[in-house]
Amino acid sequence: MKFKFSIVSTLLLLLFSILFSQVNAQDYNENWPNWRGPLNSGEAVKGNPPAVWSETKNVKWKIPIPGKGLSTPVIWGDQLFITSSVSTDKKNPAMENKPKAKQQSWMQPVEPEYLQQFIVYSINRNTGKIIWQKVVSEQFPHEGTHIDGSWASPSCVTDGKYLIASFGSYGIYCLDLKGTLVWEKDLGDMNTRNAFGEGSSPVIYKNYLITNWDHEKESYIFVLNKTNGNVIWKKKRDEQTSWATPLVVEVKGKAQVIVPATNKSIAYDLEKGDIIWEVSGMTANQIPSPVTDNELVYLISGFRGNALQAIKLEEARGDLNDSSALVWTYNKNTPYVPSPLLYNDRLYYLRGNDERLSCVDAKTGKIHYEAQKLDDMKGVYASPVGANGLVYVVGRQGTSVVLKDGTEFNVISTNKLDDKFDASPVIAGNNLYLRGFKSLYCIGE
Repeated sequence: MKFKFSIVSTLLLLLFSILFSQVNAQDYNENWPNWRGPLNSGEAVKGNPPAVWSETKNVKWKIPIPGKGLSTPVIWGDQLFITSSVSTDKKNPAMENKPKAKQQSWMQPVEPEYLQQFIVYSINRNTGKIIWQKVVSEQFPHEGTHIDGSWASPSCVTDGKYLIASFGSYGIYCLDLKGTLVWEKDLGDMNTRNAFGEGSSPVIYKNYLITNWDHEKESYIFVLNKTNGNVIWKKKRDEQTSWATPLVVEVKGKAQVIVPATNKSIAYDLEKGDIIWEVSGMTANQIPSPVTDNELVYLISGFRGNALQAIKLEEARGDLNDSSALVWTYNKNTPYVPSPLLYNDRLYYLRGNDERLSCVDAKTGKIHYEAQKLDDMKGVYASPVGANGLVYVVGRQGTSVVLKDGTEFNVISTNKLDDKFDASPVIAGNNLYLRGFKSLYCIGE
């Protein structure tokens, strides 16, 4: 009798686990829970937004977002979460006697002259109404940011229960979806290259919270317990400042976290922190995040050089330089800031920060088209996204181009809004969400 009960219990537990995993996967696919979406690739699994819009067409709602932030919205259910850094009128005493630059240039950081409020917003994604907003901290930043950057650049991440909002040096904050603070963590101050600011977003995988901490002093990768913020493990890294968001992927049932960087891209065992494989070859200022189809992982960068590597995960062990696990590489027209889009076995990426798009076969590296000019667009920081057979590219000056997904360069629309966009677009359901410098847009029919 006990034996029969044990079998029944085991079968019920197994069935529950299967059903839970299916529901959880469905939840992720219907939302945009993190920086690059449910597949960490830029693809919206269940999305069908319009291909045409303007200030007078297909704008469901538009609201101002105070302050400055480059974080991409994340979405769970009816809630959209976004962060911002808002300057107060309280001057930073550390800046009182510091001489100001005569002329602001792109290399001159924005100085931390005022006290900043670090704010998390919950917005109804259907109406644009603010559900709640929470000032999680008020601080004088210890260093500036790039003129194109912000003190609120990392995107949030959620699993439907916890919301993690990272402001990097200014704290990591875990809230529930009603805005109640669960825990907070201070990992210290980063000193970024040329005070260009911070940008790597946190990652949730099961009970783990991963954050990359590459900067000009001692660099680390931290793995925390997402429920209480306690450090599970941390590993010192021989790296300069990087801004890429780590990627977690399961290989033969074991999770590894992949962190691309200038000196070496490294895959760590997520449970223990041991190095599984490493490879050199990325350029300086690593910003684009990796993507994977669970067979190959793609690493890419493009500052003062070009690098694109396709690595076969099942074969990747140890030093991959000159290894057969390095399936194919390419060294032309790769992106500086935008991350790539992996969609239907095709890899889409921009050249530098330019409005020139390439498309390659992700499995073989075969070029479908390369550095094709996106007309009426000037400059791109935002990462492309894909849904329902379309590819969306959003430019810095308010122009967006929509292309047909495929091996041929086929632009189907060019759209213009009265704002500037550096944050990456987000797709959930039939809507496209665009965070501008002035406003947050919901594009939908």
